[in-house]
Formats: sequence, structure tokens, C-alpha cells
Amino acid sequence: MDIIQLYSDFSVPHQTEGHKHCRPGYVNVECPFCSGNPGLHLSYHLENNYFVCWRCGWHPTNYTISKLLHIPFEQANEICKQYGSFKSSTREPKFKIRAKTHKLPSNTMPLQANHRKYLESRNFDPDKLEKEWNLLGTGPFSKLDNLDYKHRIIIPFIWDNQQVSFDSRDITGKHLAKYMACPVERELIPHKDIVYGNAAKWGRSIVCVEGPTDVWRMGENSISTSGIKFTGKQIRFMSKTFDRIYILFDGKSKTSDELQAKQQAKLMKAELEFRGTQAEILTIEGDPGDLPQSEANYLLKQLKL
Repeated sequence: MDIIQLYSDFSVPHQTEGHKHCRPGYVNVECPFCSGNPGLHLSYHLENNYFVCWRCGWHPTNYTISKLLHIPFEQANEICKQYGSFKSSTREPKFKIRAKTHKLPSNTMPLQANHRKYLESRNFDPDKLEKEWNLLGTGPFSKLDNLDYKHRIIIPFIWDNQQVSFDSRDITGKHLAKYMACPVERELIPHKDIVYGNAAKWGRSIVCVEGPTDVWRMGENSISTSGIKFTGKQIRFMSKTFDRIYILFDGKSKTSDELQAKQQAKLMKAELEFRGTQAEILTIEGDPGDLPQSEANYLLKQLKL
């Protein structure tokens, strides 16, 4: 579907670049479905023709158009046909991954003094994390497929003893995107099809958190879904692998982002329980990754993990 022309004709503000939520191959607008801070969270994939919000997930094409244009579904259906969509997209898409060699950004190296200083500022032990999680860092110039990865900690995703993807964390506090994942076409397995953690250490009960830094804090009996938005593949894997899952997203504060996290935690709990997995939502103040290690250890002890 020629979504750019549609947006232009109906005066829908949109962007393809120059914003922290924009990624190559997508067109971004504000999401009409989710609450929270305003931002261009709703993306349309130009090649595979689907809508996905980085916060609240996938949405059917025609229904999304009806919400964006504030028109009845039947009218949206006709508009979609006019702009090149002849089917009503009612199923979550199967993402098509282009075959490119998996590799890390240029100028990737062992952790340097600036990476270590950032980790220490968050009360992490750089030596321990480097050894346990194979962390690397980038210098003042680092690129991959024209994306800028400078001054970041590179976080490899290991699956079945093979590196299949990576995430990265800005250490300057200046980049609009705190986290930047591996380009989709370079992932051997999409990072949103799996979870981040150390599979060799998992038990039958686990803590599910938002991001890698939360996993570093909570330790070996934790996993991350790489954000509060989770996928069906992640839920299916979790329900098959674990008997009990404690969901620990950012909490207690009434900021819009954390309210969104609370909503997603409730949705995850419902999805897991529907599949027969016990699930419980835990609540703390702020970010699990920012907990003092002693408090994280105490929480894990209370959960018998």
C-alpha cells in the first residue's frame, strides 16, 4: 500500500527519518491505540505492508486506517483498496528477513574506560558483566548499514550457543534512542522472537523484565523481552519453558510510560495464564536495573530464585 501518499492526501503527520522512533524501511506516526507520552510509535513497514506499534504491538491494516482517519471501518476498507491494499490484513505478519551477513557495528572493541565508567555509575561491576554477558563497546565512530552506533555498549544475543542478534545501549545520555537493536535484515533470528538471558542457568521459575540492564541486575534467573512490547513467539516460548513467571516491569510511578508498562504487564499475565503458565506481577518503584544489588538479591530470595 502506498502509505506515504495516503498520509499526504489525508494530512496525517508522518516521518521516515530524523526521529528516535524511526527506523529504515518504516513510516512512523503517532499511535491512536496506546496511551503514554506522545511519540511516533506506530510504524508501517514499507516492504511487508503491516502496522506495528513499538509499544502496544501489531494492528490490522484497515482497522488502523479507520482509527487514524477517524472514519468508519467500511470507508477505511475502500480507501485501503484505492491505495494498493486489496486484502484486509487480519493476521499478525510473518516477518520476512532479508539475507545479509550477521555482524556487529564497525569499531566494536572490548569495554573501554568510558563504557566502564557508565556501568559503574549504575552500580554494575564492568568486569563481571563483560565476562558473564560478553559485552563489547563502540568508539566515537561506529556504523552498520548507515546507522550510527557510536559510544554504545554492544549486547550480544546468544541463542543455542550462537550469536544471532544484538542490542546496544547509549552511554552518553545524549542520543535520542537509548537502545538500538541490530538491523532486522542482519539478524539470524529476530531478537523479538526470542528472549535475552542465559538459558544454561534458567530454572522452571523466572523473572521477566523489560531490558538487558534489568537482567544484569536480577541475574541468571531472569529474562528480557527487549521492551514492554512482547510478541506471540516470545509468549509461546515462555509458556513452554517455564512453569511460573514473575513479571517485573517499571512500576509505581504514575508517569505515562510506566502506566503503559503496567498495562502490558497485565496483558502478558493474561496471555501466559491462558496457556496454563502461572504468572504474577511484581511492583517496585522505578526501574529494576536501578535497584541496589542488595535489594535485588533480597527480592530474589523472597521469590526463592
